[in-house]
Amino acid sequence: MNAPEKPWPTGTSEMLEPLVRRVLAPNPSPYTYTGTQTYIVGAGASVAVIDPGPADTRHIEALMLALGDSRIEAIMCTHTHRDHSPAAKPLAERTGAPVIGCAPLVIEDDKPDGRRRADAPFDRTYAPDTVLADGESVTGPDFTITAVATPGHTSNHLCFALEQSGALFTGDHVMGWSTSVIVPPDGDMSDYMASLQKLQDRADTVYYPAHGPQVDKPQQLVRGMMGHRRQRERQILRLIEAEPQAIPAMVPQMYKGLDPRLTGAAEMSVEAHLIDLEQRGVVSRSGGIWQTIP
Repeated sequence: MNAPEKPWPTGTSEMLEPLVRRVLAPNPSPYTYTGTQTYIVGAGASVAVIDPGPADTRHIEALMLALGDSRIEAIMCTHTHRDHSPAAKPLAERTGAPVIGCAPLVIEDDKPDGRRRADAPFDRTYAPDTVLADGESVTGPDFTITAVATPGHTSNHLCFALEQSGALFTGDHVMGWSTSVIVPPDGDMSDYMASLQKLQDRADTVYYPAHGPQVDKPQQLVRGMMGHRRQRERQILRLIEAEPQAIPAMVPQMYKGLDPRLTGAAEMSVEAHLIDLEQRGVVSRSGGIWQTIP
């Protein structure tokens, strides 16, 4: 999906429903669309802030303006990529609010082939006061927000369900503009597909993702996303059945007209599919060359 024409509502508090407002951070990119969307939940004296975003002074000031006299009951992070959670620390220091949500995550293993460390995109400053398990909730005067564990995009990813309205804050698990990038070794395609099925089985009425427009037909979108991933898997198998090959050779055949800036992300998603297929005993690799198992 192409980004909408500017001006974007960066820094503006937008009312989405009686208990939900949205503030767009000034961090647009090929990976974040128009930027990270921070959500303020609650209409009374106490609110929750979901995905506070990057530690950008402009964004934090916009959040403080939107909050007005409201007290933050909880600063909640769906996961700890650096466009989602770094503002949690300065916002907590400024307001005294607790950080509640996903677990911290730092991966210590280096890539054997010298590529960027797997934890490079993660926020090392994230230090939650409380980690929510699947099904645990945060409550305020007029809201209850329940954690829905959705590993896959990252192993620590949570969605948050607003019980009063049927809304689900989906972070990067389901986005309104693109499919999620699954980056091994922490990102896991098998977990991601299971988490999509988990959402498919729920009855949420609207999704509010961290990037892109809200999703008004959530089950329909999730079905389409699962079908898209299965199609990618079949595409990969057709390519390596025809000729064993390395991932960089597959990507141009699979992603026609791909923005060159997204080549790395495409390669990582293909790798995630292949690791899943390898674990299922369908493919094998030798020296970076993948092939099907007869």
